[in-house]
Amino acid sequence: MRSSTLLELADKYGVRLPEALTGAEPPKLRATDERGWFRFQRLYDAARSCLREPEDIRRLVREAAEEDLRDGSGWLEIQVDPTSYAPRLGGLIPALEIILDAVESASRETGLGMRVLVAANRMKHPLDARTLARLAVRYADRGIVGFGLSNDERRGMARDFDRAFAIARDGGLLAAPHGGELTGPASVRDCLDDLDAARIGHGVRAAEDPRLLKRLADRGVTCEVCPASNVALGVYEKPADVPLRTLFDAGVPIALGADDPLLFGSRLAAQYDIARVHHGFTDAELAELARQSVRGSAAPVDVQNKMLAGVDEWLVS
Repeated sequence: MRSSTLLELADKYGVRLPEALTGAEPPKLRATDERGWFRFQRLYDAARSCLREPEDIRRLVREAAEEDLRDGSGWLEIQVDPTSYAPRLGGLIPALEIILDAVESASRETGLGMRVLVAANRMKHPLDARTLARLAVRYADRGIVGFGLSNDERRGMARDFDRAFAIARDGGLLAAPHGGELTGPASVRDCLDDLDAARIGHGVRAAEDPRLLKRLADRGVTCEVCPASNVALGVYEKPADVPLRTLFDAGVPIALGADDPLLFGSRLAAQYDIARVHHGFTDAELAELARQSVRGSAAPVDVQNKMLAGVDEWLVS
């Protein structure tokens, strides 16, 4: 969400936002302990509470598409837990349909390819995740391409959600759980072993285990690396500490992403700036990062080919 949009919606609904969300700079965060994570989650929930009507969802999705286009993106996959919006939007199914309608409209209006990943919450019961997985499969023909698992990695073991991910995979959805950010390499292994992940949200802590890096590379599992997020949450002290080069040199496919621009203060293109400025990535290497992001997406082959050609054109120009 844009900061300006958050402030407008908060004013519209009379929501008193935490001071950290009303300043010109992104909030100061550190989520390496449970207290810090709670503060981060509280800010996230406060922002989400300002989305109350279908028109708010439509605005959020359209503006997200506009921002990605401004940064040169050709494809956007939004991850959402529809249960968070269900109480205000008439229930789980209406909430999901409103989100999918918003994505379809934004894609049509902006020309940006867009799809949705439905994410279960580690903090909730695994039976809730199974319900979400079944619902995601049911709406696969409406633009849902994957199934994720979000929230604090220190809570909720991956194996508790194996049935939900089996339902999603059997329904043709991409398995893309979060792992390997707040906890170490073991959480990445759990995503591979218990959830058969094809993509992993973050995954950066895999850099601490050379054998795990090789396993990710050999299987072609894409890690959705979000450098600004890793620093903002205190996983690494500064951008240069994020093991982007370690993953890249090990052959692990990477999809750079901004994670949560509202709370972390930067969007997609800024992550490529980090790769260039703090990790010494050359133009050719930045182009390869972009290609890996495209290949790791759920975009149709013809869309991928068009984007890959665009990367090549950028490189030669």
